[in-house]
Amino acid sequence: MKKKHLAITLSKLRGFKYPKIELEQYKTPGNVAAELLWLAHSFGDIKGQIVADFGAGTGVLAIGACLLGARKVYAVEIDRDAIEVAKENIKTLKLEGCIELINSSILKFDREVDTVVMNPPFGSQNPHADRPFLVKAFEISGVVYSLHLAKPEVRGFIEAFSRDQGFKITHRIPIEFEIPAQFFFHRKRLERISVDIYRFERI
Repeated sequence: MKKKHLAITLSKLRGFKYPKIELEQYKTPGNVAAELLWLAHSFGDIKGQIVADFGAGTGVLAIGACLLGARKVYAVEIDRDAIEVAKENIKTLKLEGCIELINSSILKFDREVDTVVMNPPFGSQNPHADRPFLVKAFEISGVVYSLHLAKPEVRGFIEAFSRDQGFKITHRIPIEFEIPAQFFFHRKRLERISVDIYRFERI
């Protein structure tokens, strides 16, 4: 599967039926998910590996990992409504044998995996909402791929935080992330924000 085909496939998946403001639920755009997953794939961190997708939402990253040959993906998501949509998306692509949906807080997940992929909350509603995701990801895997806002203060925090946790940033790739209007405070039909795709590796 080529990256372009992967992006198209992921962009066609169903998004959140009842998005929650407090969870900052936005479907990961197909092109962004494909970029993150293709980077992981190029490093051999997906094919044949056991992967965890934290804050899996409607299953975009988990499904993409399976399409690229992951042996097993644990899709961990706290929101029951999102889990139901993820089930539908997984069933549509006949990936039930690859993905295990776990309706739980990521903090309760305690299995070690080869790779973590995630699109955590950006912290717009709850500052530092991405921190617990990083802590747990660094705890259970030696390789982590994640999305964060491309702001100087965020970059500074992530560089220092990952270093303190015993991880180094091997890649940081800027990309535009499209957010369609879905909450009352959105003023534009489509908002574009700048985010960074990170690859972290244990030192």
